[in-house]
Amino acid sequence: MTQTFYGQINPPARLLMGPGPVNAHPRVLRAMAADMLGQFDPEMTQYMNQTMDLYRQVFMTENRWTLLVDGTARAGIEAALVSLVEPGMKLLIVRAGRFGLLLSEIASRIGAEIATLDIPWGEVATLEQVEAAIKAHRPQVLACIHGDTSTTMAQPLDGVGALCRQYDVLSYVDATATLGGMPVATDRWGVDVVSGGLQKCMGGPPGSAPITISDRAAAHIFARRHVEAGIRGSDTTDGVRARIPSNYLDLAMIMDYWSEKRLNHHTEATSMLYAAREAARIMLEEGLEARFARHASASKAMCAGLRAMGLDLFGSDAHRMTNVTGVYIPEGIDGERVRTRMREDFEIEIGSAFGPLQGKIWRIGAMGYNAEKHKVLLTLGALEAVLRAEGHRFGAGAGVDAGLAAYCA
Repeated sequence: MTQTFYGQINPPARLLMGPGPVNAHPRVLRAMAADMLGQFDPEMTQYMNQTMDLYRQVFMTENRWTLLVDGTARAGIEAALVSLVEPGMKLLIVRAGRFGLLLSEIASRIGAEIATLDIPWGEVATLEQVEAAIKAHRPQVLACIHGDTSTTMAQPLDGVGALCRQYDVLSYVDATATLGGMPVATDRWGVDVVSGGLQKCMGGPPGSAPITISDRAAAHIFARRHVEAGIRGSDTTDGVRARIPSNYLDLAMIMDYWSEKRLNHHTEATSMLYAAREAARIMLEEGLEARFARHASASKAMCAGLRAMGLDLFGSDAHRMTNVTGVYIPEGIDGERVRTRMREDFEIEIGSAFGPLQGKIWRIGAMGYNAEKHKVLLTLGALEAVLRAEGHRFGAGAGVDAGLAAYCA
């Protein structure tokens, strides 16, 4: 048999201006190069405690149970749902895009009774609609997406937590696409569980899912505790509710792992913990308000530049995410050919779309390490050149000029 010997990985220096992942901050990559430690080494457990404290600040919360789930952002989503929702329990899902539908997909696999509040793609649910759906369906848990990159819209969440507590409903929010770029105001919202990821506004690689859990939700999760046989102690006490059906994504055991108990549940993804810790440090050094303002400025410039090229934006400005912009593909223009030319001629990636928006819009991101003035202007300039070459007519330089003006305003 002929052996194939592959060379070292040498990816192109591509500027990732799609809906994620984005280019990781160099400091995060350097942190990942640090050497391994044993999972219960005092230095390692100190890093874990520091990471918990850092992410309390990132999530804008006082929650004790603020930690990492090892895996991409979806691991955090699944851990939250599988640990909150018991088989047969009623779950109300606010669905306004691909990732709301994903919540239904996950919930159906764990045997939830699913009720939905379906909103047209490009719109958001009002507090009145959420309350009406809670009254109609009487769920035990409500789940929604803060920022759905499939539609580029951000769901307002002020008042949602209070509403859920009024009706004795546990609440879960997926903030994968907004954590680090828009305020994820966990305590102000009053929601019970929020999960995120590193690969978007946090400026890190995919592979770690920060999560924060209220004491109210923690009590529910610990009531489902079932410690696996090989690591049970003589003083182990299981919960009285239905066992969480996943072992790896069992938040009760993961929380015990991150607590003073140091339950030997799994081997921590050490390099990803280093990455998550450094991503949070970078954000907090910048300052939350400065961080959010930087993303808002990038979005303002991107929107101005796209409109100056005669392009129409998808969705309303009132609810637009500050890190991803949806833009309609002009009539007569091959959207995939434009994306290919952006990648091949300029080493810049922009995103396509899903579901009813597939082939209709591009999604252009400016988040984390890439929510920078020069990267926004480079992207606008490249898109200008490609669109003009493809036959879309507008004043040369209009997009870059408008984007620059927006930054200077």
